[in-house]
Amino acid sequence: IKEATNYTKPVSVKVAAVHNIGAIASGIVRAGADIVAMDGIRGATGAAPKTIRDNVGIPIELALAQVDQRLRDEGIRNHASIVVAGGFRNSSDVFKAIALGADAVYIGTAALVAMGCTVCQRCFTGKCPWGIATSDPWIGKRINPDIASKRLTNLLHSWSHELKDMMGGMGINSIDSLRGNRLALRG
Repeated sequence: IKEATNYTKPVSVKVAAVHNIGAIASGIVRAGADIVAMDGIRGATGAAPKTIRDNVGIPIELALAQVDQRLRDEGIRNHASIVVAGGFRNSSDVFKAIALGADAVYIGTAALVAMGCTVCQRCFTGKCPWGIATSDPWIGKRINPDIASKRLTNLLHSWSHELKDMMGGMGINSIDSLRGNRLALRG
C-alpha cells in the first residue's frame, strides 16, 4: 500500500485485542504500518452479535499496556502510533488509555448516544429507530443533523475540558507528559 501511494498515505492496521496482541502489534510495526488500531472487548460495531461483542477479545486496557510495553522493549515504540477503541464511555476512560500508552482513541457508541442512539442493537437491520444507522431516507428523516452535530460537539468539548482538569490536578500540562505514564494511574 505504501509503494502504491508513493509513501504519501499512512497505513493503518486494525486488529482485535487478543491474548498475544503484543507480538501481533510488533509484527505490524516491523512490517511498516504507521498506525496500529486495536478494538478491545466491549468495542464493536452495532452489527456484531451481542455474544461476539461481549465475549471475544480482552479488555483494551490490558492489550494496550501489553502492546506499549512490548514496543518499548523492542525499541520500536516511536515507529507507529497506537490508536484504540473498546468501551470508552467517558473522559476518564480516555485519560486511562493515554496513560497506558495510547496516542489516540476513537469512539463509536459514546458518539452515537450523544447523537440520540438508544443502543437498541438493531444497526445491522438498517431499520435504526432513530435514523442514525440506516440508508432508508424515510427513517433517516428522524434525526436532525444540526442537533446531532451540536450534541456530538458538546460531548467532545466537555471531554476535552475534563481531560485538561484531570491533567491540571496532577500537575501535568501536556498530553505528551501523560502518554505512557502508568505512574499517573492508581490500582
